[in-house]
Amino acid sequence: MADAIRMDGKVAVITGGAGGIGFATAQLMTQRGARVVLADIAVERARELAATLDGALALLLDLEDEGSIEALITQTVSHFGRLDVLHNNAALLGPEIARNDGDVERMSTALWDRTYRVNVRGTMIACRAALPHLRASKGNIINTVSNLALQGHLIQAAYASWKAAILQLTRSIAASHGIHGVRCNAVAPGMTMTPALKEAFPPMLRKAVEDETLRDQLGEAEDIAEAVAFLASDAARNITGQVLVSDGGCASHVPGITRFRDFFSGDHQ
Repeated sequence: MADAIRMDGKVAVITGGAGGIGFATAQLMTQRGARVVLADIAVERARELAATLDGALALLLDLEDEGSIEALITQTVSHFGRLDVLHNNAALLGPEIARNDGDVERMSTALWDRTYRVNVRGTMIACRAALPHLRASKGNIINTVSNLALQGHLIQAAYASWKAAILQLTRSIAASHGIHGVRCNAVAPGMTMTPALKEAFPPMLRKAVEDETLRDQLGEAEDIAEAVAFLASDAARNITGQVLVSDGGCASHVPGITRFRDFFSGDHQ
C-alpha cells in the first residue's frame, strides 16, 4: 500500500474541470499518474487548461443535456479505452442563482426546479452512464456536495437541498454497486477560496465564516483536490458510502465558538 495514493494508469473524468476545484483536482491527479478529462460547458477554457496537463483531454459537458452527458462518457472511453474515476463536480451556480436562492418562503419555483433538473438529474445521468465502465475497472465515483448538505442556514435553501440529494445518491450507489467493486463517496467542502468565490462573496460574510473555522485560514481549491484524489485512489479502497467533510472544522463545533474563544482568552483565562 506504500504507493496506493498514486493513480498510474487510471482515467478520471472531472466535471466542472475548468473551475477552481475541478482544475486543481485535475492537476493533482495528473501529478499522481492519472490521465484526466476536463469536462465543462466552458469548453474553450477547458481546452486551454487541458493543454497544460500531460495527456489531458477537454470535452464539452452540458448538465442540462442528457445526450451531452452520455457523450462525455462515451468519448472518454473511446479515447482512453477505460474509465476509472468519475468526479461529479460541475453544477449550475453563479451570482444570479446565489442572489435568488434564499429561504423557502421567498423561493422561486423556477429556480428550485432548474437547480434540481441540472444538478441532481445531471449528476444521476453521469453516474448512470459511467457505472458499466466503472464496474469493468473496479472504479469509483466522488461527488462534490457541501457542508450545507449537513447543516441548516438562513439562505441557500435550494443549494443545500440539492446537495443533500446528491449525498443520498452517493449512499445509494455505494450500497447498490459495492458488490460489483464500485465505490462511491462524497466530499463536502466548506467555504473554499476559489477565484469565483473571492470575486462574488461579500467580505463581511466571508469574515463570519473565517471566525468559525478552526484553522487559521479558509480552505483553498487544492485542499479539496487532496480529499478527492485520496478517495479516488486505492489508499481509500475500504471507504465507500461516506462523506468526507473538508471545511477546516467549521461544522464540527458548538454554535458561537468565536464568542467562547474571546471569553476564555486574555483576562478570562
